[in-house]
Amino acid sequence: MVVLQPDRFLSELTSMYERSTEKGSVWVTMKRSPLKGKAQLQKMEKKGHEVEYRCLVRASDGKKSISTSVSLKEYLKFQASYATVLKAHMHALKKRERKDRKKAAEAEKVPENAPKKQKKSSSKKSSGSKS
Repeated sequence: MVVLQPDRFLSELTSMYERSTEKGSVWVTMKRSPLKGKAQLQKMEKKGHEVEYRCLVRASDGKKSISTSVSLKEYLKFQASYATVLKAHMHALKKRERKDRKKAAEAEKVPENAPKKQKKSSSKKSSGSKS
């Protein structure tokens, strides 16, 4: 996995989206990460140092994987740029097929109003009089 600067990451992400417009997918994940090992984190906490968490962003199209690490100071700028990239490539999505609400409502009502079948009960006639 290639770790890139945030601006370079966004340009690579744009090219990934462009390559996958006809066929394919792009997966993007975001995760909070201190980018240090557990042992280093424990030492820092014991000494009283504050741990700075960063946002680790990964993207993959199945063939190529890229990632970047964004600090808290850069996050708002990165998020705005990332949203622009996403909006620019939403045209490749397929629209969801929706049923008409009236047809869906009628389809749901039919099973409820259908008459219920009654079981046949065998009725035995008593052949004697009650005493």
